[in-house]
Amino acid sequence: MGRAPTGRPTSFDIAYLAGVSQPTVSRALRGDRSVSEQTRQKIERIARDLNYTVDKNASSLRSQRTNTIALLFFEDGADENVINPFFLAMLGSITRACANHGLDLLISFQRMEDDWHTQYQDAKRADGLILLGYGDYASYTARIEQLVSQGTHFARWGSVRSDTSGGTVGSDNLGAGRLVGEHLLGLGRRRIAFLGHADEHYPEFAHRYDGLCEAMREAGVEPDPALQFDALTNEDAGYRAASRLIASRREFDAVFAASDLIAIGAVRALAGASRKIPDDVAVVGFDNIPTASLTTPPLTTIQQDLAGAGERLVETLLAQIEGSEPPEPRLPTKLIVRASTVAP
Repeated sequence: MGRAPTGRPTSFDIAYLAGVSQPTVSRALRGDRSVSEQTRQKIERIARDLNYTVDKNASSLRSQRTNTIALLFFEDGADENVINPFFLAMLGSITRACANHGLDLLISFQRMEDDWHTQYQDAKRADGLILLGYGDYASYTARIEQLVSQGTHFARWGSVRSDTSGGTVGSDNLGAGRLVGEHLLGLGRRRIAFLGHADEHYPEFAHRYDGLCEAMREAGVEPDPALQFDALTNEDAGYRAASRLIASRREFDAVFAASDLIAIGAVRALAGASRKIPDDVAVVGFDNIPTASLTTPPLTTIQQDLAGAGERLVETLLAQIEGSEPPEPRLPTKLIVRASTVAP
């Protein structure tokens, strides 16, 4: 409950009168929407009655908090100058989540070899980091382990199933792969190819493939490993992977691409080989980027929870900073059915 008010009003006085903790008062007065509207209004009314004003500089000095977090983008494919459009779409939800919690946001494009801890948390520029994109996960994990050992506060988007840091938020990739498999099997497709790396270097892709294979086996259809072709997240990689698939002369009636960019490249290769979509080959992507609805035909894809992702990343980071229990790290996905699998 706190202490009874004495002398010049403080946040502890407000906490006492409101019947809440002092950290709740601090969150409410900085506009953090994790505090209920009713509680926030009560705290603000008491603060007005006491003529209490927040000294932001003093508050930051006492808490050693900057109330700023840094969002770091990394190259996520062959071209280090291109940011994955899925991460760009996530930017809006992260920005809104920061505003809801009364936080400022720094945004930076980083190289994997840079010392992010020193640049931001040690330099008191930010209270913690949100990391988007990582390329080869096997190389990336060493950097994550370094952040943990340094005590850096961070949250990252990636594979929850492969995480050992406790700071990862991600989609249910296994469940999403099952959704795709069940959809294609329901359409009578049995020879389903997968375009995307399916190993420990790209665990999100691997779990999507695992989900597809689980759905196929449950339906009594054995996946053909010869129909899996590696591809990074860009259109050219998708085109090359689909071209190799076509050149292999193996029979296939569906393609599940690990990302929409890979799928868009695959559609181009299939069109060049006179394969009709979806009559000859059904195609499914992943991410539901804006371009997915504009392809010919429009692309069936998996939609990830962008709005939930931004809020969950910020909440996970704040839980580390404040030493509280983190939220559920895994987010659900949804299948968006368009004409690339079902003829209009």
